[in-house]
Amino acid sequence: MEIKQPIIKLQVEREEQEKIYSKRIKAGKRTYFFDVRATRSNDYYLTVTESRRFLKDGEFVFEKSKLFIYKEDFDKVVEALQETVDHIKSELMPHVDFTQFRNSEEEHFDRPKKNDDDLLSSNFKWD
Repeated sequence: MEIKQPIIKLQVEREEQEKIYSKRIKAGKRTYFFDVRATRSNDYYLTVTESRRFLKDGEFVFEKSKLFIYKEDFDKVVEALQETVDHIKSELMPHVDFTQFRNSEEEHFDRPKKNDDDLLSSNFKWD
């Protein structure tokens, strides 16, 4: 008799196996992940994930939002994002010094750090 592994575990393993490169940006209660992933046919795409921590029923939970960007759209998305940010900075908020929001700490990582492992194994729940 064959014992099957849980589907959820297989999906998590597959997601981790596909991750090629990752950049994390911590921003208060939000964290943004920019992950390069591979398809089965070794084609690459980008996922942008926003993870937001909040209190629910006395426990911290995380809510994730994910955006998939495919290679044929990279240039269009980057151009539109840059134009939009430039518009906000120059037209809507020219009085704001955006350099005050810069964080000198840039984190590149391939696998979770010890603190990340502690979070993953804790009582935090994904909503």
